[in-house]
This record gives sequence, C-alpha cells and structure tokens, in this order.
Amino acid sequence: MELARQECAITVLGGPTAVIDVGGLRIVSDPTFDDAGPHGYLTKTAGPAVPEGALGPVDLVLVSHDGHPDNLDERGSAFAKAAPAIVTGPLSAARLGSPAIGLAPWTGHRVPRGDGGGDLTVLAVPAVHGPEDGDRDADGNVNCEVTGFVLSGRGLPTIYVSGDNASIRTVAEISRRVPDIEAAVLHAGAARVPVKFGGRPLSLDSRRAAAAAAVLGAEIVVPAHYDHWAHFSEGLADLELAFHEAGLSSLLRAAPHGTWTRLRP
Repeated sequence: MELARQECAITVLGGPTAVIDVGGLRIVSDPTFDDAGPHGYLTKTAGPAVPEGALGPVDLVLVSHDGHPDNLDERGSAFAKAAPAIVTGPLSAARLGSPAIGLAPWTGHRVPRGDGGGDLTVLAVPAVHGPEDGDRDADGNVNCEVTGFVLSGRGLPTIYVSGDNASIRTVAEISRRVPDIEAAVLHAGAARVPVKFGGRPLSLDSRRAAAAAAVLGAEIVVPAHYDHWAHFSEGLADLELAFHEAGLSSLLRAAPHGTWTRLRP
C-alpha cells in the first residue's frame, strides 16, 4: 500500500530517514532502506517502517552525506539515484553523480512546487559531524562533509533538517541567519564510534537536541537518527526525558515510525 500524500506533514521511517510532504512535493531525507544486518563497522538493527516501494513518486531526495551507511545505505542510494534530483554537499554530489546537485553552505536550489505556489527553496546549511575541537580534514570538515538543509517557500512553514550535526554553535548560526524556522527534524541519538574522537558523540545527544530546539525557537521538533543502528547510544526515552527536563516536551513530536506529524492544522 502506498504511503498517502499529505498537505504539510513529516514522518520518520527509522534511522535518519524522513519523508516530508510540503508544497505539493514529496521529499525524502537520508534514505536508508536496507534490511537489518552488518554494514562494515556499523550494524543496522531494523529495517524501515515503510519500504521504498510504498513511497510512490518522489520529487526530491536530500542526502546530508554519502560516506556513512547509516545515512545512505545500498538500497537508499539506488532510491536516491532514481529520483528526479538529489540535493547534497559538493563532495557528495561529485561521488554520487547525476542527478545530484552539490550545494556549498548558504547556497540554495529552487524546486518548482507541485501545488502551483511557486518554488520551494532548499538552502544548504553547515553541520559538524563530531566535537567542535575534532581534527578537520583538508576541506575543513570534522569527520567528513555533512550538509543540513532549510526548506522554505511562500505560505509554507520553514523546515530545518539538521543532518548529522553535533554542534550547538552551528545551530545558533543557522538560527541567526534563518530566524523564522517553524519545524525542525533533528538527528539525535548521540552516535558514537569508539575509534573516532575518543568515542565522543558524532551527532546531537539528547540534552543538546533539547538545547538546539530552544535555540531554534521551532514550534515543532521531529526527532530522527536515534534508532535502527547499534552505534546510536541514546534512544527515544532519553530524548523525551531531556525535553521534559528542559520544559520543552510540548515541542517534541515523536510519533511512531511511518505515522504523520502535521506541521499545520
């Protein structure tokens, strides 16, 4: 059965993978559709709540980075390359090839909306995939190039998709430059790999996810990237506790995977 299209809603399918229906477009971020099993040094513990074949026609795929299978696995890569367009970072775009469009931070790409409302703008924003003081590569990236995204358009909610960002400083910069973010898909889970940065988190831990929500001022926070992979060290219960302790529980929308969260009534 095909996942029914929505007017303005988000659902998470497990891991980092989210489906965003907005402006008459269906957008999928960080597609991971493989079954459970080993992926090199990482282990997937569960498959998606909805398989790729049930998503119907997809208009755009967002790939925060292509080098880690918990953000783009084998079936996810095939799914992305079959879409009309992929928006990602420049290095990822060069590796993925057509139909990937590489955007440097703070540059945008316009997509004609399916509802006749003009264009949807996809703005690439920075992300830091590890601790602020982590060693940086020749391109200035911690761990690897990672791109976040801000989606906006006339009459639409402005939506931030964080990608694997662990930096509150980066969230603050995004909030200063884009002060009207209404909804955020935050990659949390405190991903840890012992050989990287002394095992420190490579994505937001639960407390920093709550802090990011406060900094952004978003009205709706949809958590992703907190389950389906063994190296995620914090789960939904940790997120719920952190948002409760911060007094932000009303913002958190952790619907069961495959269930829609409406962004506007």
